[in-house]
Amino acid sequence: MTTSTLPSPTGRPASERASGDGSGPDRGRAARRPDWLWAAVLTFVVAIVGSGNPQLWRDELASWNAAIRSTDDLIAMLGHVDAVSGLYYLLLHAWVSVFGDSEMMLRMPSAFAMAGAAAFVVLTARTLFDRRTAVFAGLFFAVLPSVTRYGQEARSYAFVVLAVTAATWLLLRALDRPALRRWAPYALAVAAAGLFHIVSLLFLLPHALIVLLRWWQERRGRTLVAFAVTVAVALIPVIPLVLLGQRQVGRQISWIAKPHLRSIAGVWDSLFGSPLIAIAVAGLALLPLAWSRGRRPAVELLLVGAAPIAAAWVVSQGSTSYFMDRYLLFTVPAWVVLAAAGLAALRPRPLGVAGLAAVVLLSLPDQRQLRKDTVKAGREGEEAAALIAKGYRPGDGFVPVRGADSVFMTDFQVEYFLPPDVKLRDVFAQRSAVENDDLFPVECEQPEKCLGTTQRVWVVTWSGTPNPYHKLPKAQAEALEKHFKVVQKTKVHGLQVSLVERVK
Repeated sequence: MTTSTLPSPTGRPASERASGDGSGPDRGRAARRPDWLWAAVLTFVVAIVGSGNPQLWRDELASWNAAIRSTDDLIAMLGHVDAVSGLYYLLLHAWVSVFGDSEMMLRMPSAFAMAGAAAFVVLTARTLFDRRTAVFAGLFFAVLPSVTRYGQEARSYAFVVLAVTAATWLLLRALDRPALRRWAPYALAVAAAGLFHIVSLLFLLPHALIVLLRWWQERRGRTLVAFAVTVAVALIPVIPLVLLGQRQVGRQISWIAKPHLRSIAGVWDSLFGSPLIAIAVAGLALLPLAWSRGRRPAVELLLVGAAPIAAAWVVSQGSTSYFMDRYLLFTVPAWVVLAAAGLAALRPRPLGVAGLAAVVLLSLPDQRQLRKDTVKAGREGEEAAALIAKGYRPGDGFVPVRGADSVFMTDFQVEYFLPPDVKLRDVFAQRSAVENDDLFPVECEQPEKCLGTTQRVWVVTWSGTPNPYHKLPKAQAEALEKHFKVVQKTKVHGLQVSLVERVK
């Protein structure tokens, strides 16, 4: 295998550099080719097919619960919890108010975001390398299991990938021909990335390094100033979110463990959704770095992919850890373009096509797995809701396991699937989650008084024990035991649904 035909140092053939301003006829024809469009459509189709099958898992249920609130209630909630997801929640709120809150509709905005990211992946590859690399990158990105997984997730991560990938391409354009009309959209992309997820701002480190490298080679001092001013302006709307997020961080991500060196390998596999593809990407991404020509674009992409991972690892050695695969998902497009450049340079040319075909084949088992009903969460929430709906009577109460297990959002698991005409009274909620401006309600300090005159209560807790009140707070369990008797008890996988009636 050889790599005799290689991109130029600028990443474009000489014919495209002939005019000196990057506006040669070849580049004009390439710009008119809709490679970015078919890549976006393909990514969207791959992400949306079967996206309604997997059950919503607890983070997605949190998105749903936030999105179905009124705008005022949602904004009030963000002042207490999940402010870092605020922009995404507001977008999802607008979306579901028009298109509904089915699993597919909740996830479709993420599919659109990943489709947009695919377009910028192709544009970045075309800017730094050539059309062959761009075509490979578009196909590679579209079939990547992690791209599909988060394109099927009702969370903000796909929007972060879109914003960061757009910012990278816009930075390259601004560095190529610095002008206010090119720096302004870059500022918008930076702000969007920070507003969708604060951790994504780590991408500014490699962007700053790229600007410094370009300055070192070209000695254009105004570029340094323009970049610094642009970033400063872009961060103005993000600063309040950073301050608010710092107040909420202990509650939001205190559970994330401090990473060890071996944690990097685990995150690497998860970034691509497949250990085999992760290995392939690692090998292919190294090929462009070995080129004697065209090495600069490879080094720049390596910085975009690797520097945020290294920075997140270092920062996470402090009091708060941010080292999570989904928080670093925005690095994936850089690795994809590097790997695509490696494939595109293989000779003879059919070898690169064969390599890409191998990646597609490797992705198929994971793509099938992503569409299974229980890949994210079991069906117990849906089955528990069906059981309650079948035996429901107006005035029935509801007691889900919460307390220390609130993080599992058992109440959301059931409530999402309940028919609109089934309206259960959360008997131990002194103030509802909406009234509390939170994801969770304030529970009664004296549960016995909160039972009121409720005659029947559906109790949902964990299975694996005959105790229908397993893991309920002691005072709640005692109140139910004193005034109610169990008339029905059914296990649905990991949950136990008990119907209790008041003792006459």
